Amino acid sequence: MKLLIDNYDSFTYNLYQQVGALAPDIQVYKNDEIDCSMIAKMNPSHIFISPGPGSPKDAGISLKLVQKFTGKIPILGICMGIEVIAAAFGAKIIHAEKLMHGKTSLIQQTMNDPLFDNCPPNFKAARYHSLVIDPQTLPPFFYVTAKASDNSIMSISNAQQKIFGVQFHPESIMTSKTIGNQIIRNFLKIK
Repeated sequence: MKLLIDNYDSFTYNLYQQVGALAPDIQVYKNDEIDCSMIAKMNPSHIFISPGPGSPKDAGISLKLVQKFTGKIPILGICMGIEVIAAAFGAKIIHAEKLMHGKTSLIQQTMNDPLFDNCPPNFKAARYHSLVIDPQTLPPFFYVTAKASDNSIMSISNAQQKIFGVQFHPESIMTSKTIGNQIIRNFLKIK
């Protein structure tokens, strides 16, 4: 079973449909209707942290689940989800220099990452965010695996600990469906 944490975002069910097309055993819970003990009992094979409004402090259980399940269950955070992951490990989340609501950017891989297997090194993807990870505060626990042309961090990972985050939206219609699906497929292969 795959678990999708809904951070009260309109994109959650786009992500649900995308993941469900590849792995139909997915369940959605709002970030304030589940706790870590319930998640442990559910024993999901993968956890997705959805986009959402606000900042990581508004993400309910998301911060705690990152701290509890990193290294035990593969976790993928999308948009606010990447911010939650970074914040859970002490990074600061700051206002972006430019708002990126409903805009596409060129995403450039900075190193190999299993999340991007069979994806081109550069691709266009949708961005919907006003916050970014402060790169000066990202702990060395993470690798920056992709950046945008404005140098914003677009992807972080620690593959050994099975934790990944993307700032862009693989589930958006403005991101190539082929690339978005490949990213989700790659994440689902991580055990």
